[in-house]
This record gives sequence, C-alpha cells and structure tokens, in this order.
Amino acid sequence: MTTHSQPLTVLLTDPMGGTLGLGLPPGSLVTETNDGPWPEPLLWVADGVAAPGAWADYLPAREVGLQPVLLQDESGIEEWWDGELDPGMMSDPGDHQVEEVLKDFWDSAASETEENEDEENAGETIAPFTGTWPGLASPGRPAADPATNSLKSPRLALVPVGRAADLPAAIGWSGPVNYENDVARLCAVLRSWEDRFGVRVVALSYARLDLSVAAPPQTLDEALAVAAEHFAFCPDNIWQGYESIRVYAEEALVGNTHWTFWWD
Repeated sequence: MTTHSQPLTVLLTDPMGGTLGLGLPPGSLVTETNDGPWPEPLLWVADGVAAPGAWADYLPAREVGLQPVLLQDESGIEEWWDGELDPGMMSDPGDHQVEEVLKDFWDSAASETEENEDEENAGETIAPFTGTWPGLASPGRPAADPATNSLKSPRLALVPVGRAADLPAAIGWSGPVNYENDVARLCAVLRSWEDRFGVRVVALSYARLDLSVAAPPQTLDEALAVAAEHFAFCPDNIWQGYESIRVYAEEALVGNTHWTFWWD
C-alpha cells in the first residue's frame, strides 16, 4: 500500500507547516521501515509529548490530506515507530469486504475458543452466539462528539492518508502481527465502523489501538451485536479481560465512546 506524502514533503522546507496552516511544534519525518529507507515520508512525529487535546486540535490537518494520530510508547523508552513499520507488506483496505473479513476472523476465533473450552463451559465465551458468524451490527445513533482518552506520554503524529480508518495500513503498523499480518484487512473493518459508528483512529502503540466512537451502542442488545464484531476483530479483548462476549458487551460497550484493542 502506498501513501501520498506531498503534504509531508512541504515540512522539509517548512518545519512548522505554516504554508499548510498548521503551526506545528518541533518534529521530524519518519522514512525508515524495518526493510530500510522508504522512498517517501511515512509520517511526521512531534519531538515532545503531546499536550492534552492535541489530537482534536490538529483535526483541521485533514483538510490538507493529513490525519492526526497519537503514538504511544508502552515501554516509555523505545520509539517503535522509527524503523519498525512495514508498509510494504500491506494491501489496500479497499480490496477487502468487511463482512468477509469479519466472518473469516470470527470462524477462526470461535474455533480456537471451542478448542480451549472444557465440556462444562462449552459455548459460554461466545454466548449468546454460536459458532456461526452472526452478521454485522446495525449502525449506531450519534450521541456524542468523538472522544479522546488520556494516554501516558503520547506523541502527536500526522499521516498522509485520505481517511483515518486507513491510517494503520498506510504506515505499516504491525501491532496485531501475531493475529493478522495484513493490517489492511483490519482497516476494512475500521472503514465500516467509521461509517456505522463514527469511529476515528485516535492512538496507536506497539500492540494497541485506541478509537473514539461518536455513535456507540446504547442498549445491551445493540452492544451484543457490536461485541461479536469486536471478538472477531480482536479476540484478546474477550479472552484476556472478560469472561464472555456478554460480559464484555455489558461492561465495555454500552454508551462507551472509547474503544481499545490490544493484541497479545
């Protein structure tokens, strides 16, 4: 997958982005991937820790083709975004159909869950669903502006991509590598969530994805349908934090304007 980095190349001679109307803090362009130099800038990253509200403050950058995102270093030491990205291994999110992707993910996660459950607890993790993919959840009703969350020490970044849903694939983020190598397939899901729930990519870290949600599910029934998609998208959310899809829906999704995913 390729990006169109022309807005970033402006920063080579205009580091504060004045000609783009941005007024950026000190920062630098990232061009290194895990395979060596990339032919064009992948993203711009601020040198210092982002101030509260920085993501929202730079949303106007979208008008010049740049999507803001916060980069979080979970260890607080290693800057994983410099030299650890791999855009060359990503396909185009537009090449994937969301329901096909989620059905494939669901079948794999449900099968693995079934293998790991004992007879006494069989089916409890994915209840009230069965091993059959339940289909897409209905669109949400906008209830709030997309929210941002407080991260420990995020760095503001700008990525030259048309829509925020494509951002992880555009920079070659490999956070879910133990689950899915081609992040463009996950981005196809993010596109659908963007359309149905007003989701925006707010932050990335080494293996974590944070989303703001303008139209979260408001009832348990609505949340259960969304939770099924979350289980397919990131089974670790349920396997390593909640007893079942039902508990996850009740405790993590009803009315929640912030979704977090973490891959082991």
